[in-house]
Amino acid sequence: MCGGLYASGRGEEFQSGVRRFADALTEFPVSRLTDSSQACYLPNPASRFIARKAQFILYASDRTGAMQGFRLDMKSGESREITEGAGMLGDSLNLLPGDREFCHFQGRVLWLASLSNLRSRAVYESPEGARFDPASTVSENGDHAAFVEKNEAAYRLQLVSLPKGGARTVLETRDAISAPAIRPKRQSILYRGPDSSLWTVSFDGGGNAKLKVAEGGIGSAMWSRDGATVLYLNIPSDKRQLHAIREIIPETGEDRLVSKTSQFAAFAQNEDGSVFLGASASKASPAMILLVRDVRRELTICEHRASNPAETRPAFSPNSQSVFFQSDRSGKMAIYGMSVNRLVEETDDD
Repeated sequence: MCGGLYASGRGEEFQSGVRRFADALTEFPVSRLTDSSQACYLPNPASRFIARKAQFILYASDRTGAMQGFRLDMKSGESREITEGAGMLGDSLNLLPGDREFCHFQGRVLWLASLSNLRSRAVYESPEGARFDPASTVSENGDHAAFVEKNEAAYRLQLVSLPKGGARTVLETRDAISAPAIRPKRQSILYRGPDSSLWTVSFDGGGNAKLKVAEGGIGSAMWSRDGATVLYLNIPSDKRQLHAIREIIPETGEDRLVSKTSQFAAFAQNEDGSVFLGASASKASPAMILLVRDVRRELTICEHRASNPAETRPAFSPNSQSVFFQSDRSGKMAIYGMSVNRLVEETDDD
């Protein structure tokens, strides 16, 4: 295990780059939260990166010459640099429960850090020659982090105890695996296998199984909030058919339609799973859309105009009152946000 603290130098403050405007399509107010002259990215969709009431968000940017993590204060619009050094993986930024700590990969090390004083400790270091897949995830209680470590011979799905450090190899395979997501309220992990297939495995490595989902491609995939099902975006091979959100129960294999969509390329769910936020792949209407699950009704809230709608990374705040996404509509990738408090009921953010 490597040493206890980074060198000093983090904590630099950057002035607000927020620009507010009325959306050209809906006239709803939208905020570009980061300066479009600098590339800024939301973390991996399976990460938690938005504070409970959206007081701040974590994001990654190359504004200082190398990719680093930042904390964006939603009230002032100012950003604070929270990582330092080479090899920071933006997709690995994860905010822990309580909103006081975060973890991330830097080089071959998984760090756990305080947001208040930025003191950090290393909880895991990968072997020489190994490297991390950029995406990682943290359990809802903050006790574990899951990630994929790879070398020339194999891919390893690793599970680390954040309080104690040390890793357990859940799964080792020669096949490419990625994008782990820890199951809420249960000790198992969803991950991607070859050809973006969906698999689940228990913390102890048992029950490793491929999910038999509907025919077609698979877009966004995530656990339902209660951990009972896997929600996923089904993309039919027949381009005349609509993209659909479906769900599958891992234990029984039961797969059912949740709702057809206006050609979502990516989606997210709010805290109680009652509303989805989708990014349309339509070239004629490149929009962000709210979809109410019970009535299967859609409402366009703004344009995203991203060159690749699948990379917009839509997200709800934990209280369901704000939404976020990223877009390169102005050239470089920037982060956007808007309030939906008049459209979506507030949810319990605890």
